[in-house]
Amino acid sequence: MGSKQRFGAGIWHFATYVDRYATDGYGPPRGLLEMIDLAGQVEDLSVVDINYPFADPDLSLDAVEAALDKNGLSVIGITPEIYTRRFAKGAFTNPDPGVRRLANEMINDAANVVRRFGAKYVKLWPGQDGWDYPFQVDHKELWQASIDGVAELASENSDLQFVIEYKPREPRVHMSYDSVARTLLAIEKIGLPNVGILLDFGHSLYGGESPADAAQLAIDYGRLFGMDVNDNFRSWDDDLIAGSVHPIELFEFFYTLRKNGWEGVWQLDQFPFREDAVAAANSAIRFLKSIERALDKLDFEAMQAAQDSHDAVTALTLAREALFGSA
Repeated sequence: MGSKQRFGAGIWHFATYVDRYATDGYGPPRGLLEMIDLAGQVEDLSVVDINYPFADPDLSLDAVEAALDKNGLSVIGITPEIYTRRFAKGAFTNPDPGVRRLANEMINDAANVVRRFGAKYVKLWPGQDGWDYPFQVDHKELWQASIDGVAELASENSDLQFVIEYKPREPRVHMSYDSVARTLLAIEKIGLPNVGILLDFGHSLYGGESPADAAQLAIDYGRLFGMDVNDNFRSWDDDLIAGSVHPIELFEFFYTLRKNGWEGVWQLDQFPFREDAVAAANSAIRFLKSIERALDKLDFEAMQAAQDSHDAVTALTLAREALFGSA
C-alpha cells in the first residue's frame, strides 16, 4: 500500500554549507534554481519551504515558479531571512526602530510571495531576537517587542498564517521564543487566530523537551500549524537525518499527531554538510514511511490502556513491535 502522507523539505536542505572551519563551503555554490532541481530528484518530495529574499536579486518569481513546476513541487511556506547580520541585535527586538521597520517590510514582502505561490504560511524564525549577557536587556521591554512585532504582522495579513519556530539558543545565547510554553504564552497574549507554532523536532530535543509532549501542548491550544523533523544528540542543533539518533521519540511524536488527528506535511529540516543532499532526504523519507506504516499497525487501544496505567514496559513493547517488528 502506498503512502498517503505528503513530504516536504526546507529548500536549504539542498544548499552548500559552510562553517567556521570550511569557510569556503563543503561543495560548489548552488543557486535557488539548482536547489529546486535537486529537491525534484527526491522520492515522494512534493513541497518545499523557500527562504526570502532570494540570494540572487535578479531572480524572478516567474523563474522560480517555472522551476517548481518542472520538478513537480509546490511551496508550503516562505521563510524571511530576519536572522542575518543586518539583524544582529534582533528583528522584532532590535533597539533601532528603523531595523524593526525593515524586518516588518521584509516579512510583508514575504507574505506577498506566500500569496503568489498559494503557500500555507509565513515562517518566522527570529534567531537574533534575544540576549547574551546578564543586564544586557530590559526583559519586560524585550518580551513585549517580541509579541508586538508578530502581532502587527498577523493583523496586517489576516488572510495568512504566521508560524513561529522556537529554539532555545543559537545564534543568541537566549532566544526570545525559546520553548513551546513561552511561545504559546506569546501567542495567547497576541490573541489572533492566524498565529501558531511550527514545531521543529530537533529544537524541542535541544531544548530539553519531549517533542511528543510539546506537540500535545501546541495541539491542545489549537496552535500546531506545522512541523519539521531532523535529529541531534540534544547538546546542539545538529540537524541530522530524521530518526538517526532518536527513532523511538520520533515515533512517539508522530503517534501523538496521529492520535490527535493532526494532518499536515511531514517536513525535513536537515543540514547534510558532508552527505549527498538527495540521498539524505531519501533516507529520511524512507524512515518516515516506516513510521507511517508502524502507526497503521500499532494497536492504539492497547497503547492507551498501557498509558492509562503508566505501564512503560507494555507501552514500549507495543511501540517497538510496531516500529521494528520486535520488542
